[in-house]
Amino acid sequence: MQSAGARRPLEIVPFNAPVGAEVLGLDLNQPLSAEDFARIHRAHLDYHVLVFRDQQITPAQHIDFSRRFGPLQIHVLHQFQLPGHPEVLIVSNIRENGQPIGLGDAGHFWHSDLSYKEKPSLGSLLHAQELPSEGGDTLFANMHLAWDTLPEHLRKAVEGRSAEHTYLAKYAELQKRSPWRPNLSAEQIAEVKPVVHPIVRTHPETGRKALFVSEHFTTHIVGLPEDESRKLLEALFAHSVRDEHIYRHQWAEHDLVFWDNRSLMHLAAGTPDHLRRKLYRTTIEGNAPF
Repeated sequence: MQSAGARRPLEIVPFNAPVGAEVLGLDLNQPLSAEDFARIHRAHLDYHVLVFRDQQITPAQHIDFSRRFGPLQIHVLHQFQLPGHPEVLIVSNIRENGQPIGLGDAGHFWHSDLSYKEKPSLGSLLHAQELPSEGGDTLFANMHLAWDTLPEHLRKAVEGRSAEHTYLAKYAELQKRSPWRPNLSAEQIAEVKPVVHPIVRTHPETGRKALFVSEHFTTHIVGLPEDESRKLLEALFAHSVRDEHIYRHQWAEHDLVFWDNRSLMHLAAGTPDHLRRKLYRTTIEGNAPF
């Protein structure tokens, strides 16, 4: 965090990676000019992942910055909302009085946030609160590159096709593995009815095409036999997460990371059970994929 007298011009520094850039000279405790906001917005479209270091901000400031990009979505697991701030999902492996305070296995499978909604997420902002001394990295896969480099036979197999996404695709499996997945109420289940989206989506702001399927939420390709659908999805998943498509983020204290769910998938690398990790996430509503 910088003092007002130490502020410097905003600078965007791209990573030597398939996605990502660091934003220098920004302190979200200070007012954000329209010009700087426009530069951040442009950089988000260009680099898909933005890292803002040492942002010592409150949840309210986190929410306010997120809302500059669009309305926020409330996660179905209301059990893990930050008290007083339902827009914030607690991502944490910490337990207090024997009970989890947040979603401890978030990102166990590759996914794009809220792809199981009619209007999936535009982007997510994750703010580090408490970090482990090892582990806890987040991996991002560039789904524009995945499409651009997709072999021709796979392109022909998926163009014009759609796939079903559902929040419940891996839920029972995750429940068996960990304490982080509560039983869902009838009201919660009604919030996450299956949806169908195109396998290849067009970014509404840049016009670039991207693969839009994930191991976590995509169940099958509409109109294909189950076996054929499964094999095709497995091929798409494997291609999407090739090393040359991935940026691995190693978290630092007070990092705020903002990624584009229309362009990327992400994965949590995992944290040793004996170490504590807590982050706060907001999620911005996007458009219906086309």
